[in-house]
Amino acid sequence: MAESVTDVDRRDAVTPVGRPPAGPRTALPWLVGAAVTAALLLLAGRYGYHRDELYFLLCGRHLDWGFVDQGPLVPALARAADTIAPGNLVLLRTPSALIGGAAVVLVAAIARQLGAGRAAQSTAAVLAAASGIVLAGGHLLSTTTVDLLVWLVAALCVTRMLRTGDTRWALGAGLALGVGLLNKPLPALLGVGLVAGVLIAGPRPLLRDRWVLAGAAVAVLFAAPYVAWQAAHGFPQLSVASAIAEGDSSYSGRLDAVVLQLEIISPLAVPVWVAGLVALLRRPAWAAFRALAWAWLVVLAIVVLAGGKGYYTAPLLLVLTAAGAVPTVGWARRGAARARRALLAVAAVLMVAGGAALMLPVLPADRLPGFVVDVNYDAGETIGWPAFADSVAAVHRGLPAPERDRAVVLTGNYGEAGALARYGPARGLPRAYSGHNSMAAFGRPPADADVVIAVGWSRPDQLRRWFTEVTEVGRVDQRVDVDNDENGEPIFLGRGLRRPWADIWDGEVRHAS
Repeated sequence: MAESVTDVDRRDAVTPVGRPPAGPRTALPWLVGAAVTAALLLLAGRYGYHRDELYFLLCGRHLDWGFVDQGPLVPALARAADTIAPGNLVLLRTPSALIGGAAVVLVAAIARQLGAGRAAQSTAAVLAAASGIVLAGGHLLSTTTVDLLVWLVAALCVTRMLRTGDTRWALGAGLALGVGLLNKPLPALLGVGLVAGVLIAGPRPLLRDRWVLAGAAVAVLFAAPYVAWQAAHGFPQLSVASAIAEGDSSYSGRLDAVVLQLEIISPLAVPVWVAGLVALLRRPAWAAFRALAWAWLVVLAIVVLAGGKGYYTAPLLLVLTAAGAVPTVGWARRGAARARRALLAVAAVLMVAGGAALMLPVLPADRLPGFVVDVNYDAGETIGWPAFADSVAAVHRGLPAPERDRAVVLTGNYGEAGALARYGPARGLPRAYSGHNSMAAFGRPPADADVVIAVGWSRPDQLRRWFTEVTEVGRVDQRVDVDNDENGEPIFLGRGLRRPWADIWDGEVRHAS
């Protein structure tokens, strides 16, 4: 059916004149994406569970519309995978591997919407495939991985809407953001960035377009159950955000957030995405897309000012990388073209090799260089959990029989509790409890549990508030030289509760980060 005059008028009202046509289609990004997914699946079983994955498995056993630090989406995925194949790490990480490959295709598709030719689309795909956020996110089941997919799908829909003027694409963006809001609140940050970008750079009529408003309504509708859960529980996500702002979490800190912008894709990719940012802001032919550049600037400013984690902006950096592939390919074709192309090829090879070595488990776990963990904190958190459980079990076996029978374990964080839930039963360990984030709601120790093996508490004075006797009885030995949050940490034995668990659990043991 032919378009109505009203539809044409509406599109012209929200889109600047002279928008570029989409680039030609090419199959290479699909091949690159498939190769990324295959590599991620091949390496999915290496090392072991990440602390967050162990936590997701526990949350999956207590499914609800929300948790202290996340929505229900990833715990539901973890539960489904563990129901189909209990203990199968490859299946648990399969959704992430698929998302990693899909991210590559999406970045190339965004470049195509900007008018990129086949070479620029392929360049964008390779840069995405070698990026730290795609490789690290594609290796682990993580809320960050789902965020990556959500933001890129929404960005593609918005980019297509800005190019064509067809505001019905706002429904796709709204649906993506809505699903993402069942994972984390962060898609709302993208929404704020995009709205601010349109207010700054236009086209402002978008903000009162009926399809855009409908897309926003879809996002709100999907988010409602999680928001209702947060409201019913006093918005605990705000406590988590406050702890992150204070630096009490990995990858947090305002200066770190700025520095991470130079690292999260790759240091070698910085000239590309900077070129994309400049081109989006200055190219007359890309005037329709300037809101995308401003969205990143606004989101980065919010993250830095609020003290969020620097990788929150990573999907938008990939959008800038998609844009930057166009001037980069143009640069490579000018002047000493052969030398410039060779330089780009060398940079791509170094990105792939460096990204794989730093973000994927390709090196032996027992000989992992310290600089890998310095760059990729999460790598250290996937090593040594069975040995961690062995260390706790050794303390438990050494207790006198009467104490052993009534002892419980109290961990400092949810990863340690998740590891003991996964590996503890085979070692004869009692249930592990923790006050960290949603673990606090999964149960507290029984009233008569007055013998407690405490691990993950680096200072005994924390424990002396609750027990009359606190003794260091061991150290965690993960049997590899890896610098993570558990290796070498003390194990304490607490005896004699000063007050009942019911009195101290919510007010003192419970904590968020």
